[in-house]
Amino acid sequence: MISPSRDLLSMLALLMWLTTAIAQPPASELQLQPAPIPEGLETAEFFSPAVGRSMKFDIVLPPGYRDSKERYPVLYLLHGYMQNYTIWGRNLGAAFYARNLGDLILVLPDGGNTWFVNYAASENGQRDNWEDYLVGDLIQYVDQNFRTIATREGRAIGGLSMGGYAAFTLALRHPDLFVSMGSTSGALSHARTAADALRQGIDLRPRTHSPEIQAQIAEADQFIAAIIDIPGFSTQQERTPAGAQFATPEQAVAYDPFEIIYSVPKSQLPHIYLDAGTEDELIAEAREFMQVLLINNVPFDFMQERGRHNAEFWRRSIGHMMTVQYEVMQRALGNRP
Repeated sequence: MISPSRDLLSMLALLMWLTTAIAQPPASELQLQPAPIPEGLETAEFFSPAVGRSMKFDIVLPPGYRDSKERYPVLYLLHGYMQNYTIWGRNLGAAFYARNLGDLILVLPDGGNTWFVNYAASENGQRDNWEDYLVGDLIQYVDQNFRTIATREGRAIGGLSMGGYAAFTLALRHPDLFVSMGSTSGALSHARTAADALRQGIDLRPRTHSPEIQAQIAEADQFIAAIIDIPGFSTQQERTPAGAQFATPEQAVAYDPFEIIYSVPKSQLPHIYLDAGTEDELIAEAREFMQVLLINNVPFDFMQERGRHNAEFWRRSIGHMMTVQYEVMQRALGNRP
């Protein structure tokens, strides 16, 4: 699992991604502004019974979408821990690459800090079936309200860090829904680490931060929550479920991509893409997963290049990952020689 210190770094880095300034004044004088809305990007809102609340997502439509009757393949791209649905399209270049490909719909969901799993236990009246929210409610809404190719061959999923883990987990648990799964800087051992902790009796509830760190998070929250703008789901506290993600080691193992990949027949496995930066500690997990694939003679695409666990790397990696997954869908749809 990602450590609290990494969580904080991610949040503070996120604040920097959302910062624009004409000059370079002292940090205390930076003027925070929302990132500009890229061409073709819209925000949609719908009610999800699985989580009992209204949710938002960004969607990037192809050039000419409104003037055509064509149907398009869809890539669902998941954000990282302490990030939100606006990051990929507005800050990390995914909207540019989607429009550049020309005939792809890009869906950018929000999953808070939930890891996109169905929680073993919810508290405070919450409903935390985040796996069902994505593979059920969200996909159904998108297919009913946009001109998608609503088949496995026309649907792929990817993500970064927490989202990379979730993309692998959801695709392996639902191989009938996705023809390709992609992870950039994926935290692929999240569930395995949780299972080990549960076996040792370690408390997995979110830790509290020091007053100094909490003050920094609150300062970032004040700006970012206004951009997220999901009632009851905009601050980091609201976006972190109070219940138990996994109550037993067995429940965690059921969401461990290192384990569940063996439950999917090779003929039914989605295409697999994974990458990480060579200076990112999570590259060890990508390499370990690659070894599982090599040993079991499973085809895959792997890339590593210089970079850390940060926006600079993801802005470079996403163009490559999206292009590969797009080509996989086009080939599956019979649109390639």
